[in-house]
Formats: sequence, C-alpha cells, structure tokens
Amino acid sequence: MKDYLQRIGRSLMLPVAVLPAAAILMGIGYWIDPSGWGGDSAVAAFLINAGSSIIDNMAILFAVGVALGMSNDRDGSAALSGLVAFLMVTTLLSTDTVAMLQGIDPGEVNDAFGNINNQFIGILSGLIAAAMYNKFSKTKLPDALAFFSGRRLAPIMTSVAMIVASVVLFFIWPVIYTGLVSFGKSIIGLGAVGAGIYGFFNRLLIPVGLHHALNSVFWFDVAGINDINNFWGSIGEKGVTGMYQAGFFPIMMFGLAGAAFAMYRAAKPEKRQEVKSLMLAAGFASFFTGVTEPLEFSFMFVAPLLYFLHAVLTGISLFISATFQWIAGFGFSAGFVDWFLSLKMPLASKPFMLIVQGIVFAILYYVVFTFAINKFNLTTPGREETVEIGTEGDGAVLSGDEKLTATAKIILEGLGGSGNIASLNNCITRLRVEVKDMDLVDEEKIKSAGVSGVNTTGAKNIQVVVGPQVQFVADEIEKLRRS
Repeated sequence: MKDYLQRIGRSLMLPVAVLPAAAILMGIGYWIDPSGWGGDSAVAAFLINAGSSIIDNMAILFAVGVALGMSNDRDGSAALSGLVAFLMVTTLLSTDTVAMLQGIDPGEVNDAFGNINNQFIGILSGLIAAAMYNKFSKTKLPDALAFFSGRRLAPIMTSVAMIVASVVLFFIWPVIYTGLVSFGKSIIGLGAVGAGIYGFFNRLLIPVGLHHALNSVFWFDVAGINDINNFWGSIGEKGVTGMYQAGFFPIMMFGLAGAAFAMYRAAKPEKRQEVKSLMLAAGFASFFTGVTEPLEFSFMFVAPLLYFLHAVLTGISLFISATFQWIAGFGFSAGFVDWFLSLKMPLASKPFMLIVQGIVFAILYYVVFTFAINKFNLTTPGREETVEIGTEGDGAVLSGDEKLTATAKIILEGLGGSGNIASLNNCITRLRVEVKDMDLVDEEKIKSAGVSGVNTTGAKNIQVVVGPQVQFVADEIEKLRRS
C-alpha cells in the first residue's frame, strides 16, 4: 500500500508543478481587485481567469496525470483514458443528469452531486483509467475488430468501467457528503475546540476533495454561521466572527514554508536543486496567495504520516487563534494578500498576532517534519531510492521494473540518445546496435549501468553484453525511444 500511494504521489507531481504559477496569477489579480474578483478591473479579470483556468480544473489535471503516471509505459493513450474516465463520471453524476434520472427538479438534487467535480473524483478516475490501460493496452481482438485492439481499446474499456463506478458513486457519494455536513453541524457549539476539530478535518479531507462539505457548514450559510460573508460584511461579534478562518493564516503563510524547508534540507544533495525549485515556487504560492495544494500534494501520498501531522498542526493553529481571539478573514484564501486586506476590517482582532503565531509554527513545522522524515525514513521529494545496478556472472543482476528502466536509460544515454540509434536488436545475452555517429557513444557511461562489457564490432556497430535479462532491457530501451 505504501508503494502504491507513493506511485500516486509521483504521478501527481507533473500537474502539481503547474499550480504555483496559477495561484500567483490569481493572487495578484485578487490583490488588484479584492472586492470585484475582476469585475472592476480588466487586468485583474485577465489574471484571475488565467489562474483559475488551471486551479478550477485541477481535478481534470489529476485524472490525466495519475492515469499517465500509473500506467505501465506512460503512453498518451493512458492520459486520454484518464480524461475519458473523468468526463464520464462527472457528466453521469452532474446535477442535471441526476435530476433527469430521478425525475425531479434540479433544485431538489442532493448537494453532493453539485460537488462531484473534485480532486478525489479526479484521482479515482486516473486510477481506474490506468488499471484499464494496463490490462487492455496489449489485448488483440479478432480481425474484424482489429482497429480497436491494443491502446485504442483502453479508453473504450475505461468508459465501461466508469459506468459501473458511477452507479456505485450514485449511492455512496451522497451518503458520505451528507454525513460530513452533519458532522460539521454537530461541532458548531464547541467553540475554540470545534474550530480546532474543523481545522484538522479540513486538511485531512483535502486528498479526497471532501473538505468542501465541511467548509460549506462553517464558511457559508448552511448552518447559519456564514463566517466569511459575515466577517467581510462586518456582521457579528469581534473576536468570534472569523474564528473558522483565522487559524489558517499561520499555516498557509508560515507553517508550510517551514515544512518546505525541512523537505528541501532532507533531500539528497544531488537532488536538492530540483527540490529547491519546487519548494520555492510552491512555498511562495502558499505564503502569498494561500493556495497550498502544490505543497500538500507533494507529500500527502508519498509520506502520509507527514500529512496527518500537518492536519493535526492545522487543528492546533485554529484552536489557538480562536482561543485568544486573534482574527483575520479571507475572501480568496489564507495568504498574505487576504491577511493584508483584512487589516482594515472592523471585525479583525489582533491580526498581527497571527504573524507571531505563524513564525512559531514555521519553526514547529520544520522541527516536526525534520524529525519525522529522519526518524521514519520517509520518502519526501528528493529522497527517492537511487537505483543501484550490480553484476553477477556474465551479466547484470536486475530485479524489478525500476532497475530495468534505469539500466535502459543509462545505456541509451551512453549510446548517444534515441536520435543516434539506427537499429537495435538483441541475441541471448547481448544488445546489437547500429549507431549513426560513433563519436557520440560513451562507453564508460554504458558500463556504469553494470553491464559486463562493451564491444565495438564495426565503424558504426556496437554490442553491449547485458546477460540473460537482455530482452527486457531492449524492450525498455524501445519504450524510452518512443516516449
């Protein structure tokens, strides 16, 4: 299960990498026009809509990214299958479709179906699509149906699987969603403790997109709290109104920055520069705009323990700010933009104390994350296992797809890359390669893959002695050449 979650985490890194840019665009646009959301400024509207085109479609990005990353050969057909899966389920379970199926007015449909377009559905769609691709992408159909064989069959079978999944979700999704709303209503009377419990579950539910169910209870008018609108409308009690928002500021502006620094420091030296780029972009987006997904999705699946600790610390932060009545509110998210804009609001209460609290939480996150990563050897970004390839007898000892892929990649680079290979085949133990330019071949690079030997047999011909696993290495090289 741990390996499976880590594979999901790695699959999400491609779509997650684009989110910081989108978040910053939206944050700048909201800074320009904090009340009209672009209605009062063409520049703000342009920036907000540019960013929201990505942020609002995050679930689709996750469906495509997970399908591609979890497929065996990362072929484009897998990504297409992920898109098909997501479109199927979100259309079949949309409010209008459910209303038609139930024969009722759309206004009477359970609110759960109005929130079907979320990260959980995106990830689920990607996983189902990848499973269908892995199972059917090599299937051969009878000649009459041969056009639909192989990779073309994967999206078709994905659509069939999503019909079944949609039927299951039709009954399960409303129960889960409604249950969470009821849970939120049950903790309203607990004061600061309730705020802490809400903060904990708000973060804990983000991976499955169900935090919106709780948010609707506390932030909007589902249960009469309407925390966001009342704060900005100056309706309510100073020190109380805004208590379900304030505790997020120390986390999003400072706490996650401490977590990012801890993960950067924990990365292997050779990977720190790569991790630094991701953490800086994601950390700045979190601080400035309050959009945390780029950071959170970088570790929530590869290191679930860290994400649980993050949820606990978020709950503690909301409890502290509610207890001491340190209040600020947000219209977009709990980043610097909203904190600064809320300073002038009548119901803001000691908002500068949230900065002090945030600095403490930055240190706390750094210490907690550093300890947990080292103590439990967690696989955060930049700490992935380095593939080591050893030799035994006449060839390389290779066990597992990852080592095969790593071996093939090194050999391919040593041969001068895909563009330098004119032809490639194999015998029992050797790769037989015809290259276009022998000067581009790096024999030492090829040998670093753990092969038994490299022999030049002609002006443009070279043999690589791999051993009994040579067929699988050749297959992996061909996959790399196609990718």
